[in-house]
Amino acid sequence: MENHPGRTVAYSRTTITELMIPSYANFGGKIHGGILLSLIDKVAYACASKHAGNYCVTVSVDGVVFLQPVEVGDLVSLHASINYVGRTSLVVGIKVIAENVKQGSVKHTNTSYVTMVAKDDDNKPALVPPLVLDKPVEVRRFYEAMKRKELNQSFNEKMDETKANIDMDDAVGLLKEQRCTIILD
Repeated sequence: MENHPGRTVAYSRTTITELMIPSYANFGGKIHGGILLSLIDKVAYACASKHAGNYCVTVSVDGVVFLQPVEVGDLVSLHASINYVGRTSLVVGIKVIAENVKQGSVKHTNTSYVTMVAKDDDNKPALVPPLVLDKPVEVRRFYEAMKRKELNQSFNEKMDETKANIDMDDAVGLLKEQRCTIILD
């Protein structure tokens, strides 16, 4: 695999379209976010596994912000493509579109980024083929994924440092201005 010439983004581009049925609705009558997350995970797996040529597992889901609700009866299409590859990891970018066929309206409901790791037959991380970038948008997405990875790593390090250095008296003082009640023994 080390000498693999690579695979283009187009090679593994994947779209899944599913009709949103009443059993997918939440108590507010809109499609439950968990249904959409499940579909996001499914299309990420299909796309990543096709590129990797191996089974892939989800490591993280980044950037899930539901911009607009999805309705019962909508056709939801999830468009997935590989944005970035490391040695054994892949970042799949997913654009979610909801189409109301009766009204003829189409809306972008969210974009998400799923990090997957390829696994070999012994369940060990497997080397993935390089990604061949042949369009400017693919170069931009690869670069953005690298930057997102750096920012997430920096955020996680700062959060760990913050958690390790919490002073309870300072925290209690700051929380007095928040919408919480503190009752400590």
